[in-house]
Amino acid sequence: MNILAFDTCLNKTYVTLLLKNGTAKNKIIESDGENYHSAYLITTLVKILRENNLTPKDIDVVATDIGPGSFTGIRACTTVARVLTQQLSAKTVGVSSLEILSQILKSDDVVVLDARKNKAYVYDKGILGAVELEKVDEIVRGRVVITDNSLLERISKNAKKAISYEQNDYPLGEILALTALKKEQTDWKMLKPLYIQPPPVFGK
Repeated sequence: MNILAFDTCLNKTYVTLLLKNGTAKNKIIESDGENYHSAYLITTLVKILRENNLTPKDIDVVATDIGPGSFTGIRACTTVARVLTQQLSAKTVGVSSLEILSQILKSDDVVVLDARKNKAYVYDKGILGAVELEKVDEIVRGRVVITDNSLLERISKNAKKAISYEQNDYPLGEILALTALKKEQTDWKMLKPLYIQPPPVFGK
């Protein structure tokens, strides 16, 4: 099957086309001075399909990151995936960004991402939720931890080793696509964003 996978929840837009023959085609888009990287998702999807002589109808499964991460990115991912799979009558798979990052080193790693409000999103063989940073300090003690730039210094004080995914070019789109192969494929109606904490509310 042909899998189209994309992620705008993290620090960049990751797009991967995993072809039936097992070949993976990847694109990574960074934010520029004018737009956040998720603004380029649609044009990047069109480009990767054209470059591989495919049309949307050739896609069997759409895989996407459902969060946690940027609220704008989560909305972009899930909305585009739902619309695509609805129009194409294709299947979809949602994968947590925490699970994606947990597979970077393919070992027994803890994933810790900044959740703000003195909390972090934690994955340790499963999603633990938004955890107070004081408790996170104990969870990561003596462990190998995948984190982000904002928590790297703090996590490094207690972890055996702390690595920021933002400082390396990991194939996160490809990891997403390969993870989707192992998961149950669902109807577009079943794809939901993963808001571990509620989105911010603006106004009074």
